Amino acid sequence: MENFNEKPMTLTTIVILIILGLLAGMLSGFVGVGGGLIIVPALIYFLQYNQLQAQGTSLAVLLLPVGIMAVMHYYKAGQIQIPAALCIGLGFVFGAYFGSKIALSISVHQVKLFFGCLMLIMSIKMIFEGQQKWKQEKSNREVQGQP
Repeated sequence: MENFNEKPMTLTTIVILIILGLLAGMLSGFVGVGGGLIIVPALIYFLQYNQLQAQGTSLAVLLLPVGIMAVMHYYKAGQIQIPAALCIGLGFVFGAYFGSKIALSISVHQVKLFFGCLMLIMSIKMIFEGQQKWKQEKSNREVQGQP
């Protein structure tokens, strides 16, 4: 299928995309995110992709084993729950299929609104939980006489 909305690949665009891939890869290896949290917003705001183009491009990145190096490190450290990953992967295949059908059947602006709300809710939740745990950790260290 031909892509009629193909973005021009200037040298600047290629450099931006490579840097984006590096940053997303680093964050993926660091905190387990990349596509939705990094790639999608960056494609929208730096390269003027629409929401669906950004999501589609981000998903295309996932077709390759891009996270294999980070996975190897986490596996060696015993930090991968393989049965859980396989179950999530199986669900992801079907969820991605149905999610893409829904996204492509509604307005791009509705998708963008949903995406932004989801990121906002998750960000707020993580900020408050992180702050609470950090305070508990700090309090525990003070009780134990550690800095």
